Amino acid sequence: MVENPAQRIERIKSEMGDRLSILGHHYQTDDVIHFTDIQGDSLELARKITNLDAEHIVFCGVFFMAESAAILCRDDQKIHIPDVTASCPMADMAEAGRVRKTLEILQKDGRKIVPLTYVNSSAAVKAVVGEYDGSVCTSANARTMLDWALNQGDAVLFLPDMHLGCNTANLLGIPEDKRLVLPKDVIDGDPALHVDPAAADDKRLILWPGYCPIHEEFTLDSTRAIRETEPEAKIVVHPECSPSVVEASDGNGSTTFLIKYAEEADDGTTIYIGTEENLVNRLAARYEGRKVIRPLLSSQCEDMGKITVEKLADTLENLNYSNPVTVSNAIREPARRALERMLAVCS
Repeated sequence: MVENPAQRIERIKSEMGDRLSILGHHYQTDDVIHFTDIQGDSLELARKITNLDAEHIVFCGVFFMAESAAILCRDDQKIHIPDVTASCPMADMAEAGRVRKTLEILQKDGRKIVPLTYVNSSAAVKAVVGEYDGSVCTSANARTMLDWALNQGDAVLFLPDMHLGCNTANLLGIPEDKRLVLPKDVIDGDPALHVDPAAADDKRLILWPGYCPIHEEFTLDSTRAIRETEPEAKIVVHPECSPSVVEASDGNGSTTFLIKYAEEADDGTTIYIGTEENLVNRLAARYEGRKVIRPLLSSQCEDMGKITVEKLADTLENLNYSNPVTVSNAIREPARRALERMLAVCS
């Protein structure tokens, strides 16, 4: 009898036992999440890697997450991803060479600029950050890590998400006149032509101009419409949303925060959630009949959607023959230092 993809996955999981662990980010579809052993946000999954006994770790998410796992894993572990083209547009907005050149320009006057990169960044960017004594953050610990970074030098370069940087700065009370958003040209152009160190002389927070296209879609118009038609409804959003949307919401935080908010809300509550729709729909199904949970706007990440049950089955069938995700030692060591600083500060 020919097995379907789901049957192939179940068989291989049974055969491999503890030698295999499948990790899934909250933005994966229900069909994929069903087969994962561990689900979580970026921080939760990063913390799990070093304690896993599995020889093969399959990461159902986007490529930077698999890279992070490859940085943190032991030498006897192999990291796999069902589709290596599952990228992250935000991560792609910060290229390592441009980040390095920007740091060099900003530090020409002798100021120490400490880089802090959102985990949504490439291993190469994390390596540059590690070389410059910086660290990594997630949406769950951005406040803690930005506060840490501010105490390590004269100013912080926060990248690549300007919205998370601004929202975190608001939490820490950093005045707007002590912030500088770099020109958008640094994303694709030569920083030497667009970064003015004099403009950053008195700034405490310098922001890379990247953003998440999914969370950029949430606007004040969507929150205003809900306030007018359903004034009793609650609105909670991810901090990758713009500061104006965050300010108009009833709460904001990581995917873990959003899940907990839905769990702890009173029965009968209507909640609109501003983040990737797969997570919102999963929460809606979980609390159906008790609470009404809806997406603030229909918005799905195409790259997360590249991970399918069929691709997961094919990956498992070829674990011993396919090339695992690897990071060169030249990148891995400084990137690991950056990640381990985060894990140490947030332990």
